[in-house]
Amino acid sequence: METQKIMVTGGSGFIGTNLVNELENRGHEVLAVDLLHNDRDNYIRADVKNYRQIERLFDNDKFDYIYHLAAEYGRWNGEEYYENLWQTNVIGTKHMIRLQEKLGFRMIFFSSAEVYGDYNGIMSENVMEDNPIKDTYQMNDYAITKWAGELMCMNSATMFDTETVRVRPVNCYGPHEHYTPYKGFIPIFIYKSLFDQPYTVYEGHKRIIDYVEDSARTFANIIDNFIPGEVYNVGGKQEWEKDIKEYSDIVLDAVGKDDSLVTYHEAEAFTTKVKTMDFTKAIQDLKHDPQVNPEEGIKKTVDWMKWYYRIE
Repeated sequence: METQKIMVTGGSGFIGTNLVNELENRGHEVLAVDLLHNDRDNYIRADVKNYRQIERLFDNDKFDYIYHLAAEYGRWNGEEYYENLWQTNVIGTKHMIRLQEKLGFRMIFFSSAEVYGDYNGIMSENVMEDNPIKDTYQMNDYAITKWAGELMCMNSATMFDTETVRVRPVNCYGPHEHYTPYKGFIPIFIYKSLFDQPYTVYEGHKRIIDYVEDSARTFANIIDNFIPGEVYNVGGKQEWEKDIKEYSDIVLDAVGKDDSLVTYHEAEAFTTKVKTMDFTKAIQDLKHDPQVNPEEGIKKTVDWMKWYYRIE
């Protein structure tokens, strides 16, 4: 494919960093935009909540594609800091859509598998359009803001003929995901284990995880087969689905610790217990082909965290 000029909002974040690396390795010209400071040559600091800051990025540049990842992440982060969540995830996305309507670039909007809520069935992409709201009731503000973003993208496509592909990542993990209490369960388990801190495992919750470099490769493939209006689940292989406790055991084994500091509970608020995902469309359209299984990926992530936090 010929070289494309691409902007990645949230380009200093976890998925964004890996995606920027993948796109650059393919020879594309990439600009990373983020609130987080970064020493990369191709980085500009801007806040998607501020229309002026984003608009000026287009003053002297024309972009073929925008990967819009900039967002406040996580259900508990969203419950405790809902002002930031709604301003970034909804107002920030609206700013990007307004610019898209004005300038005509193609956009890849990053939603979340959280939009499926507590749907009792296989979570294929058409579930959200084919079922009543009560069957896909979002469980937390984070999920609601992501679904609002999707609705705005679809509305803009109808009203202004904008071209957007939506993706719903499913439990990405791996290098460049630093610890905070609001991150996914894999980095939390690893960090707590490395520093001998207690953590809680909610039993009966099942998930499929996907190593971020595998996901980033699929996300980068979108511009090779860009189908306006499409939406894709992107995650690991079905046979990798495990109980959260199994993932905790894999982490403890990789770190070399026992579970004496782990507390086990039955259920967690604001969450879906089981997500049965369908990745067929991503496999067919985007050549999605995860290679790194959970045991290997968690070991790689442990090694990265040891390096990042300077643990011998």
